[in-house]
Amino acid sequence: MWLTKPFNERSTQIFLGVLFLAVMAVSVLHLVMPEGSALYVSSYTVTLLGKYLCYALLAVAVDLVWGYLGILSLGHGAFFALGGYAMGMYLMRQIGDRGVYGDPTLPDFMVFLNWDSLPWYWYGFDMAWFAFIMVLLAPGLLALVFGFLAFRSRVTGVYLSIITQALTFALMLAFFRNEMGFGGNNGLTDFKDILGFDLRTDAARLGLFIATGIALAVGYVICRAIVTSKLGRVSVACRDAEARTRFLGYRVERVQLFVFVVSAMLAGVAGALYVPQVGIINPSEFSPLFSIEIVVWVALGGRATLYGAVIGAIIINYAKTVFTGILPDAWLFALGALFVLVTVFLPKGIAGLLPGLKKKTDDESEAPTSGKEATA
Repeated sequence: MWLTKPFNERSTQIFLGVLFLAVMAVSVLHLVMPEGSALYVSSYTVTLLGKYLCYALLAVAVDLVWGYLGILSLGHGAFFALGGYAMGMYLMRQIGDRGVYGDPTLPDFMVFLNWDSLPWYWYGFDMAWFAFIMVLLAPGLLALVFGFLAFRSRVTGVYLSIITQALTFALMLAFFRNEMGFGGNNGLTDFKDILGFDLRTDAARLGLFIATGIALAVGYVICRAIVTSKLGRVSVACRDAEARTRFLGYRVERVQLFVFVVSAMLAGVAGALYVPQVGIINPSEFSPLFSIEIVVWVALGGRATLYGAVIGAIIINYAKTVFTGILPDAWLFALGALFVLVTVFLPKGIAGLLPGLKKKTDDESEAPTSGKEATA
């Protein structure tokens, strides 16, 4: 079966093994070690690492369309935010009468804005299964409509990138409006619980961290299954020679549309897992700058590798956490300089170093160290 094929790959086995060990190590150190120990992992750190894993899944989604399909999407932040808003709407409905105004149906911001009834598009979000379907359906449907119109019109290259950026910017402006019914500038926040578990407890935070690790593993395997299948080979052909692929009889727009929709759904899942861990979702997640930053993660880690996207997302966001506290005004300059240096000196990203290091190690292990050893 095509979905099980990635498990036979050495790279996939290593990635899943490292991810499993990392998640288990963090969980054990959080649960077992005493708080005063140097090895203790605090709840704050667990949440922070969970956020990094959400970003890693988002980076994998972008690498799927950019690395293997050749589509430089500058609007994946929109799919990420839509998944986050779908989860946020569910979490808001779970608050009930525990809000500031005590209304059992309307969220606090609607009461504050004098809304007298719940908008029709909020119905159903009091049920977990409906919300989880919308996490996939909302970004997937947007990608389907947008991709159908763009790919059918054969919009490619920089023009497609600009259109994706315009899409996320338009959504950001729309969600900033209070009359949209999504909290306006403040967004959705003050969440209480998820699936009956209090979000403020350490157990819920650890559970979300583990769930994010599982989602990253599943998303990675799905992407590897796609790129190692015939569909993946056709995708690469579309990336390298789209006109020739059309000439051979392939429906290029259908391949592009399918991969684009799958990528958008994965981004939506990443956004849905991100929201309960950070405790807020607002229109800033639609920012075009955020979508551009995602591309930088993929470029730094290594395009068309998937695991490189994970490496880039974790490294850059960890550096951002550190340097925004040390040099908050200079962080964006540091990020720009890092992107330029990687482009010049590491065109294949950090992942491009790994095959070279392996080859160098193999050559050194096979080469004799002296004439005596060669004779022996």
